[in-house]
Amino acid sequence: MNVQTYLNRIQFPLLAADIRPTLSCLAELQKQHLLHVPFGNLDVLSSVPIVLSPERLYEKIILRHREGFCYELNGLFCWLLRELGFSAHLVAATVHAGDDEWSVDGSHATILVHLEQPYLVDVGFGDSARVPLPLTGEEREDVSGMYRIIPHERPGMYDLQKRTEDEWIVKNRFSITPKELAEFHAVCEYTQTSPESHFTVRRIVTQAMTDGRVTLSGNEVTVTKKGEKTKFTLEEAEIPTFLRNSFGIECHEER
Repeated sequence: MNVQTYLNRIQFPLLAADIRPTLSCLAELQKQHLLHVPFGNLDVLSSVPIVLSPERLYEKIILRHREGFCYELNGLFCWLLRELGFSAHLVAATVHAGDDEWSVDGSHATILVHLEQPYLVDVGFGDSARVPLPLTGEEREDVSGMYRIIPHERPGMYDLQKRTEDEWIVKNRFSITPKELAEFHAVCEYTQTSPESHFTVRRIVTQAMTDGRVTLSGNEVTVTKKGEKTKFTLEEAEIPTFLRNSFGIECHEER
């Protein structure tokens, strides 16, 4: 990895040599990553195999300015954090899909960063918290909503919750046990090949904006700014131009 090239990709304002592993620096790195690297599944729909090799992920996402999903984005960001002197490791989470439905156990890869206390940091979950979240139950708010993390009844497990108008809902449940990227191989294979995976069903590309988010789901675009949503539909022939202009993705390039 060329750390400075990575920092340039996310338009981070400091040189690598000037970065110190502090909470404020971590928060800025997370924010810039979310603002400049899209979450998406274009390779999955194109049947391009996603191999959990850090070097290949760096080449795809940093050098070719492509999108990725959790194993790619959080795997790569965790590597960057370590290169910058942070104590960081991947952990496995299970996504709450609503009602009593849950994703495949441990199929989401996210990051714990240890400073004066551990923080959950996620740049591969689509619309989610944009700030490091402590595991203490303290509430944190950003443009996407209000979040907190509380202990689960099972030791070593925690719930990431988001506030709605009248209650806290669980977004995912994670373990604090460290994981290596290669340990997500089986669930990555499932996520990109199973007809039960929502990543194999339709196109999804989404990226944070300073005051909202832009999302392409199938052929429908949703632009959220300051809580107000605008929706419109694209013709299939318009998709490549939209990907280029809105996300910086050249979908026709050689892989």
